[in-house]
Amino acid sequence: MSAADLCRKHGISDATFYKWRSKYGGMDVSDAKRLKTLEEENAKLKNFLAESVLDVSTLREMLGKNF
Repeated sequence: MSAADLCRKHGISDATFYKWRSKYGGMDVSDAKRLKTLEEENAKLKNFLAESVLDVSTLREMLGKNF
């Protein structure tokens, strides 16, 4: 099956296919699963950092108003 047929079958563009192929082409299934878990962990950590920064800025603002 050609790449164009595969893309049509799954409803993705050729550019998306080749981008994914360059990113994931040399990986085994276990490597792809590991990458997915690392990306999920990274997203959680980024969310935690954003919440922490927001908390710190809120506390600084509250302290600034009290003094």
